[in-house]
Amino acid sequence: MPFFQEKDAISGKQGKAFITLEGKVEELFYAKSLEATIEKNKVDVPILGRTNTPQRSAGWSGSGTLTVYYVTSKFRQLMRAYIKTGQDFWFDLQVVNEQPGSAAGRQTVVLKGCNIDSISAAQFDDSSDDMLADEIPFTFNDYEVVEEFKPITGGN
Repeated sequence: MPFFQEKDAISGKQGKAFITLEGKVEELFYAKSLEATIEKNKVDVPILGRTNTPQRSAGWSGSGTLTVYYVTSKFRQLMRAYIKTGQDFWFDLQVVNEQPGSAAGRQTVVLKGCNIDSISAAQFDDSSDDMLADEIPFTFNDYEVVEEFKPITGGN
């Protein structure tokens, strides 16, 4: 009977993220965390003679949160430019997960057409020992799995 081996687990600390904005790629080495979710939009499909209300898929939406250390003005400047000109901005986020020694190998996902929902204009906190961070909620309109994890077979 095969068992999952701890060496195959993927540590979130080994992840990398890159942003592609206006044709330039930059590693987000100051990122703390990222989570992106795809949610199916469902609609009710009432059917005569049934007591339940079945649903079917009718599209999807993508959203996420990127948390970065409060050490860059990049996103505040982009938001300021939007406020001043009304011209919105989109970017792609590439996320790489890889754990050295794991049989799963590497997964690379690109979140496309990302658009920021909000960002803090300024902040400080004199009562916390934690480092300042920006939580940046965003939406995305497409995604691609560029590299997939390999199937793991487990050990005995």
